[in-house]
Amino acid sequence: MYIGKYYHTVEDKGRVSLPKAFRSATDSWILTRGLDGGLFLYEAEKFTQELQKLEARSFTKKTNRDFIRLMTNDAVHVSPDGNGRVQLPEYLNTFAHITKDVVIVGSYSYIEIWDRDTYHTYLETLESNAEDIAESLDD
Repeated sequence: MYIGKYYHTVEDKGRVSLPKAFRSATDSWILTRGLDGGLFLYEAEKFTQELQKLEARSFTKKTNRDFIRLMTNDAVHVSPDGNGRVQLPEYLNTFAHITKDVVIVGSYSYIEIWDRDTYHTYLETLESNAEDIAESLDD
């Protein structure tokens, strides 16, 4: 389980250090474009499970095909080095507007990597609607 928020910087070579709390027994990760403005980092096995759920949906529906494309077309395998750093590909940095300062957050079953300013702007909107979001959840 991944929870919490950590602030880091992207090194000149495009690497970012995963927080110690997020370093797991696996060294096989999938990094892909996320939703809402950040990147998603999944343990490879969990990413496969999520894709299997998507694949079980009707292939004839364009929205299903499109979402699988969004999740897989820009996905890349990454492995932390001995210091827990992973390489962020330039095309994913561009997508998420990541330059130097990042926020790495736990989102239960996966990790999100955000540009710091983008994250805080998004979080302000989210927090101002927290009660409405909670009220709209299904039982």
